[in-house]
Amino acid sequence: MALEMKLSIFLRSVGSYAQKEKRQLTFFKRENHRGRKLHEQSVPPKSQLGKEALAFNKYSLQKLEMFKACGAREALLMKRNMFVYVFKTGQLAIIALVTMSVFLRTRMTISFTHANYYMGALFFSIFMIMLNGIPEMSMQIGRLPSFYKQKSYYFYSSWAYAIPASVLKVPISILDSLVWISITYYGIGYTPTVSRFFCQFLILCLLHHSVTSQYRFIASYFQTPIVSFFYLFLALTVFLTFGGFILPKTSMPGWLNWGFWISPMTYAEISIVINEFLAPRWQKESIQNITIGNQILVNHGLYYSWHYYWISFGALLGSILLFYIAFGLALDYRTPTEEYHGSRPTKSLCQQQEKDYTIQNESDDQSNISKAKVTIPVMHLPITFHNLNYYIDTPPEMLKQGYPTRRLRLLNNITGALRPGVLSALMGVSGAGKTTLLDVLAGRKTGGYIEGDIRIGGYPKVQETFVRILGYCEQVDIHSPQLTVEESVTYSAWLRLPSHVDEQTRSKFVAEVLETVELDQIKDVLVGSPQKNGLSMEQRKRLTIAVELVSNPSIILMDEPTTGLDTRSAAIVIRAVKNICETGRTVVCTIHQPSTEIFEAFDELILMKSGGKTIYSGPIGERSCKVIEYFEKISGVPKIKSNCNPATWMMDVTSTSMEVQHNMDFAILYEESSLHREAEDLVEQLSIPLPNSENLCFSHSFAQNGWIQLKACLWKQNITYWRSPQYNLRRIMMTVISALIYGILFWKHAKVLNNEQDMLSVFGAMYLGFTTIGAYNDQTIIPFSTTERIVMYRERFAGMYSSWSYSFAQAFIEIPYVFIQVVLYTLIVYPSTGYYWTAHKFLWFFYTTFCSILSYVYVGLLLVSITPNVQVATILASFFNTMQTLFSGFILPAPQIPKWWTWLYYLTPTSWALNALLTSQYGNIEKEVKAFGETKSVSIFLNDYFGFHQDKLSVVAAVLVAFPFVLIILFSLSIEKLNFQKR
Repeated sequence: MALEMKLSIFLRSVGSYAQKEKRQLTFFKRENHRGRKLHEQSVPPKSQLGKEALAFNKYSLQKLEMFKACGAREALLMKRNMFVYVFKTGQLAIIALVTMSVFLRTRMTISFTHANYYMGALFFSIFMIMLNGIPEMSMQIGRLPSFYKQKSYYFYSSWAYAIPASVLKVPISILDSLVWISITYYGIGYTPTVSRFFCQFLILCLLHHSVTSQYRFIASYFQTPIVSFFYLFLALTVFLTFGGFILPKTSMPGWLNWGFWISPMTYAEISIVINEFLAPRWQKESIQNITIGNQILVNHGLYYSWHYYWISFGALLGSILLFYIAFGLALDYRTPTEEYHGSRPTKSLCQQQEKDYTIQNESDDQSNISKAKVTIPVMHLPITFHNLNYYIDTPPEMLKQGYPTRRLRLLNNITGALRPGVLSALMGVSGAGKTTLLDVLAGRKTGGYIEGDIRIGGYPKVQETFVRILGYCEQVDIHSPQLTVEESVTYSAWLRLPSHVDEQTRSKFVAEVLETVELDQIKDVLVGSPQKNGLSMEQRKRLTIAVELVSNPSIILMDEPTTGLDTRSAAIVIRAVKNICETGRTVVCTIHQPSTEIFEAFDELILMKSGGKTIYSGPIGERSCKVIEYFEKISGVPKIKSNCNPATWMMDVTSTSMEVQHNMDFAILYEESSLHREAEDLVEQLSIPLPNSENLCFSHSFAQNGWIQLKACLWKQNITYWRSPQYNLRRIMMTVISALIYGILFWKHAKVLNNEQDMLSVFGAMYLGFTTIGAYNDQTIIPFSTTERIVMYRERFAGMYSSWSYSFAQAFIEIPYVFIQVVLYTLIVYPSTGYYWTAHKFLWFFYTTFCSILSYVYVGLLLVSITPNVQVATILASFFNTMQTLFSGFILPAPQIPKWWTWLYYLTPTSWALNALLTSQYGNIEKEVKAFGETKSVSIFLNDYFGFHQDKLSVVAAVLVAFPFVLIILFSLSIEKLNFQKR
């Protein structure tokens, strides 16, 4: 007891001493400057506590570093898009050479007549430079999704992106302008002085950079190709109309003179024409006691003193800065295009949600799965493949690194059998060759070398007949976005079921398929575009299955049907696949890291390793017992743990690292196993046709005849066009707005004919009218048609229709929409411009405009069919529109075109259209006008200056209608012969 008391007193004394020491230390920290400093260093202020775990800057990089990173990124993108830039500049050089040879200096003299040709050449240079930058808009639109994603993650500010994206294009503007002027300046024969050469180059360079900056702004603000092209062409229409070349400023209504000064084209034209025509060589006096240079400037309303060159220079520089700022503001404040999901009735939505929850909570017992009813008999055919090899040419990079052979093997002696009613899984690491094997079996490869034996029902595979009984579900779900779920499936059934199946049976079968894949509750929902609107990813997967299943195939190959889906969505898809397999079809799916439930829903497995080799082919077994048993027997393979996913365990134990660790090769072990011998025996057994069986044979290449194919394709195109108001309404709006602009600016000009400038202004009105609307049509149909081309590739491979049926349907569906455009344009422009009110002349105007715009549309379709992507098609469309302008007879009349280019004049639809328009209106008018100092009748002026003859109108009419037909044929041939999908 005494000891405990002493211990207690000792502890209290120690405690009191410790407390005293603590108080003294605290006093030291507070009072001593060293203590305070030590305290401040060791204990941060409370306001700073926890800040190390938080970020207080919006961006992780400083402004300069952000700018450098975005600049490096932009430079890399430009390098990787070098093909587009080289292609665009090469095209510009070709056009420059053609232009130079058309306006060859040896054919040009210093005269008032030839001064008009020089003026046309200068205008064409401006026009060409403005069109050259259009592909920049398409590329900018393509980069917007990644920009908005990175911006939302605060990678960088909008300005850090906008400034490099704009400034790094300056060398492109310099290069393109230099290429153009180096070829054309001395070749055409402009004033041969170095100072005037560089003055013209400087203006063209500024104009090029100004319009490309404007195109980037339009792309960033409107964000979609169709809407962006609408406002682009609206701007171009305003610039061309108010630019001063087609209609002089002095001829414009006074209250619209402001339009002359808002166009960058105006300042470019003022500067380069005064740079040329104020040169000493143009100061010869004409018959009106005024120099030729001044006379041509006065006639075009461009008579300004030299200091306007520098005013124009400043205006173009200011427009560049303005579009820089507008581009940055658009990126900063404009929100990305809203992504939404397709609407459907509330009741249907609730039913689908209820059904989804039911599916989620149902037992995995396969006996609960309702089997689909088959109203159309299906052939039960196995597919076997023996010693299948696939090679491609070894990439040059691998050859440089010492790869020993010229061919690279992707599949290595693959042997297996897929049977009816047996759901097979194809698994392996990424790059093992799963998709390659499916493509080879399906006949989808467009290149490479295939070896081995593939048999269907015991007979060698014949691709033409095999596609009729095959359903191939690709990993990427490709569908027409404007169709509903039911319409997509109905369309596939219409073209792929045999012709003897009546419409009522077909409708019932479509309903059964929709129920089988559990899409019947959302059958009226639009498919929409991936990641934007319409169906979810899981629903699109099931739609892909339904579109193939409705063709009543015997064999269905599915590439990654569960990729990108969550567990519940994947279970729904596999449930649908299981339903299909139980109808007696042969079904195989490639899958990647499935859950236990999904993996054990399959009956058999083919497992591949890197190099395209098989390491397992056989049954999976109940609770994966067969797979587990096989691999656990291999020495060194660890046993599966309790509650472990068999698929995950199997992929882990067969990995390359495991092979290296235990010095084994699972492919060799499989070849030496009894499982391989059983697979070989099964393949040998199924490779022999059954008694009384016949090889696949069909009387026709397609399930339906050509008329039904055309009818079905037209049905689909009609729905697609009707549900595409962004495309159709905007081109109608473009037509109406353009017609109103032309009608106001050229009000009653057609009745005022006193001199050659009046005639040229009317000619310009005709030229502007259908060329701007036609060019808008051929540019906007490119992105719209490209979307459907991807779908067409899938449908054509499936044997749904011939290329001719698709092509003619695509061409025919455009006719009513072009007709509406032409009706609206004619009703506005014809009376406002003051053309002659006779039925003959009116019908000629309507007929010519209709054929011309239709030709432009078909040129756009043709360009889509012969090019690999939208960017190249857009560049070629610009090339076509440029050639149309150069050889239309508007820039340089037909008699003045060199003989070596006359053939191109006659191949240009625009030249025939302008011939028809001008001759039908004025070919029989005998009113006298003053033309280049001479007095002559209008009809004679047309004959002398343009080479147009009234008595040849019937030939012109025939040629005008021939152009659309020829373009349709070329479009159809291109669709049939060309395929830009590389597999």
